[in-house]
Amino acid sequence: MMVEPTKDRRGWETWIAIAAAWLVCGAVSRAGDWPNYRGPNHNGISDEGDWQGDWGDGGPKVLWRAAVGTGSSSVVTAGGRAYTMGNHGEEESQQEDAVYCFDAETGEMLWKHTYPCPLLPKYYEGGTLATPTVDGGVVYTLSKMGDLLCLQAATGKVLWQQQLNQEMGFTLPTWHFSGSPLVLDDRLILNVGSAGAAFNKHTGELIWENGKDACGYATPVPAKVDGHECVVFCGADSIIGVRIVDGELLWRYPFFNKHKATTADSIVHGNEVFASCAYGRGCAKIRIAGGRVTQMFDNTVMRNFQSCSVLWKGFLYGFDETRLKCIDFKDSTEQWSERGMGKGSLAMCADGRMIAMSDRGEMVIARANPNSFETIARGQVLPRSMCRTVAVLSNSRIYARNAKGDVVCLGVK
Repeated sequence: MMVEPTKDRRGWETWIAIAAAWLVCGAVSRAGDWPNYRGPNHNGISDEGDWQGDWGDGGPKVLWRAAVGTGSSSVVTAGGRAYTMGNHGEEESQQEDAVYCFDAETGEMLWKHTYPCPLLPKYYEGGTLATPTVDGGVVYTLSKMGDLLCLQAATGKVLWQQQLNQEMGFTLPTWHFSGSPLVLDDRLILNVGSAGAAFNKHTGELIWENGKDACGYATPVPAKVDGHECVVFCGADSIIGVRIVDGELLWRYPFFNKHKATTADSIVHGNEVFASCAYGRGCAKIRIAGGRVTQMFDNTVMRNFQSCSVLWKGFLYGFDETRLKCIDFKDSTEQWSERGMGKGSLAMCADGRMIAMSDRGEMVIARANPNSFETIARGQVLPRSMCRTVAVLSNSRIYARNAKGDVVCLGVK
């Protein structure tokens, strides 16, 4: 549903502040930056090839460590800075989220912005879920309770904010909001409501929404499907294609588990869309043509828990519950499976290599080979506690974090 823009006398003032932030930070972005969840191409694949993935018995070089509080938010990088989020506080009345900005090379904390937010450890550690998104000179964040913030990347100053649940009426799902913000041109798109919502990235004004019922948990994925520039959402009970410009629903495929908890992003390849979730549901691939949806396969061969699979040269690599697997994207035929990493965070492919994290903080570098699992290096890089956040390769550095908030930056140049 399109929403008529409202007149806000502060709108131009905010826009000018954001433009100034772009001038300060936007010009210094680098080719190897990782400014949003799953990277600039939204597929979990780094373009970097010149990095050292075999560190031998001595382990990888640790550049710096930090403690950022409880959560699952990944690390993003832009303009020589690294950003992430976490939750602090013992009593619920004192708990707060914190958005952190570090010097990406040294780990020096440059700023921290906090706001009240409960930990809410519902069957897991709790804390922050979404990952920050950097767009030029600003940082967008979303809390699990619906606090949508636009911050100046250089200073952490709040440029605008919205409360999506209490003030705008978007329903909180069982485990609260978790999809990361997606920036497309002048729109900020979120997986909230029945089938997503778009906001003006400069002012925070709502542009369109498709109802305010409970949403799914994955991050929206931009794609061109069936001739339409669209966003693919994992809703509470469906995979949904929505037109970017006006939010029009283009197609829908029923897909859900008993908890209505699809947390892994969809994977889009041409007119085909792959989705996966845990709790016994499995995966499906559909093809969209002429507005019609055709099921290509639907089975239990890949059950992504919290991390996404990666499509690399015709094969999907991902965690099927507690096994790292490779399956054929064409027909879902299993190529191999490897135990021993628990419900880890998905391997990230970069130049034919994978970076996987076990759910106890061990990092594994392996080749993305459909014929067999081939380890290059492995090592315990984080304390042995729950770790389900995907590692990030950016500018010859690997960033990893666990649910307790231990962050490590490794040098792999």
